[in-house]
Amino acid sequence: MSEIGSALLVFVLLLVGTGVGVLVRPLLPEEHKAHETVQLIQLVIGMLVTFAALVLGLMTASAKNGFDAISNDFRTYASDLVRLDSSLLEYGPDANQARSVLRTYTAAAIASTWPHEPAPPGNDYPRHLRTDPGTEELESVELGNLLGVVERDIRALNPSDSLHRSLADDSLMQFDRLSTARWKLIEEAHSSISEPFFVTLTFWLFIIFLSFGLIAPRNALALVTITLGALSIASAVYVLVDLDTPFTGSIAISSQPMRDALAHLNR
Repeated sequence: MSEIGSALLVFVLLLVGTGVGVLVRPLLPEEHKAHETVQLIQLVIGMLVTFAALVLGLMTASAKNGFDAISNDFRTYASDLVRLDSSLLEYGPDANQARSVLRTYTAAAIASTWPHEPAPPGNDYPRHLRTDPGTEELESVELGNLLGVVERDIRALNPSDSLHRSLADDSLMQFDRLSTARWKLIEEAHSSISEPFFVTLTFWLFIIFLSFGLIAPRNALALVTITLGALSIASAVYVLVDLDTPFTGSIAISSQPMRDALAHLNR
């Protein structure tokens, strides 16, 4: 579900819970409206609020840590591309084919990972290679095949002396590091939000707002306050889901490190 869809769903559920409480309250017998009963409800609400705040805080921290991790790893990945290209450049003209494919891969990765941003200049690379552009999934068979071509070109190098042999070995080592970093990014891009946790949190919030409807005075100020509370929680859910989908929404991983790497590769 999208960030806005998740936030709207939570907002509507909280308002529905409040409405159910408001509608049920007049139907309750008078003994259920006694001061002791209201105090008990308030104690239970306080317990649920504590649990909900704890779970929401843990989920937000997890999503933020995951977002920061993949952002930092993308910077590392971009630097790995530059280091590999530098090794190939130092090797000499025999490595130009591998460098050309590496540039094609980098441009295609940028255009496919950030399809809503301007694509890198040029028409000599494939675009939109991901199965479902705009999602958190990064794996692409076509992009993997391009990297496979780079690996084959590196392995096909025929060093003529010890210097070129060392550079070829270094390039192959750099490629292995790049390949490992790519798969790490692919795995990190998956959602870190536990669906059972999210469903449980939403259920607790529903119960809390239902209780609000049971004990809140029936006036406009109380209803506006509850609505603003529901809106605040829905906005927190929006931020939480947005952090968990690092390539979509208003909070997204920057493509600038990869674009900087591509500019370096084009030199």
